[in-house]
Amino acid sequence: MNVNRLTSTLDFQAQALTLRAERQRVIASNIANADTPGYQARDLDFSTALKAATNQLPGAAQMATTKAGHMALPGGATATEAALRYATPSQTNLDSNSVDMDRERASFAENSVKYEATLRFINGHVREMLDAMKSPSQG
Repeated sequence: MNVNRLTSTLDFQAQALTLRAERQRVIASNIANADTPGYQARDLDFSTALKAATNQLPGAAQMATTKAGHMALPGGATATEAALRYATPSQTNLDSNSVDMDRERASFAENSVKYEATLRFINGHVREMLDAMKSPSQG
């Protein structure tokens, strides 16, 4: 197996894990502001963010990193900024708060499961690589 394929698979999963963590932060912020008048719930479009982070968006340039953990896009936006959207309110509130706690809880749980699955995939992949590097005498 080619070294570039090994690192590209891990890089992709690492970017996915970073974006899952960022989405969890956005959802947690929504939950924390559920009683804040005028607060507008946000969500991260994971698919768009991952495409932006891996340069799969039409016209995307080579990824440039300005700081550790930041995935920059052309024009200076990060992948998460490019995919951050306002959530559509399910019902109107007198205080103009658009947080729907049922939706936020479901999103939080779903994202947690996907985060855990990504971690398991990375761990399994690393374990396979380590096993492949062992000599037959190491068992």
